[in-house]
Amino acid sequence: MRYCNFNGCTNKVEKGFYCEEHKRKKRKSKKTIYHHSNKSFYNSDAWESMRSFIYEREHGCCQRCGRFVFGRQAHVHHVVPIKKNPLLKLDPNNLRLLCPKCHTIEENESDDKKKAIFPSYFD
Repeated sequence: MRYCNFNGCTNKVEKGFYCEEHKRKKRKSKKTIYHHSNKSFYNSDAWESMRSFIYEREHGCCQRCGRFVFGRQAHVHHVVPIKKNPLLKLDPNNLRLLCPKCHTIEENESDDKKKAIFPSYFD
């Protein structure tokens, strides 16, 4: 047994560095960026290969602002959400490469703006 590493603490510890009083609280797990119902889809090989295809097609540049986006910072955005039409989830014409800033803007835009981007999907 040894003393707790907390400055001035006289409690003894069998394992670890700190007594129960001075142990750090466990951190909450990271939030997932994917919606719960689509999580299995986003972890699939089909999505990974489509995501890579979109990244290569756009040469790593955001389609909204033109800025280069590196690796995992690149977000692949569904123009028509999966919830509205699941058949378009792997359609390359329904996917856009965006930087995180533009992706937030796109997600919060109204449906009228989206209609102007790909009008053929809304006929």
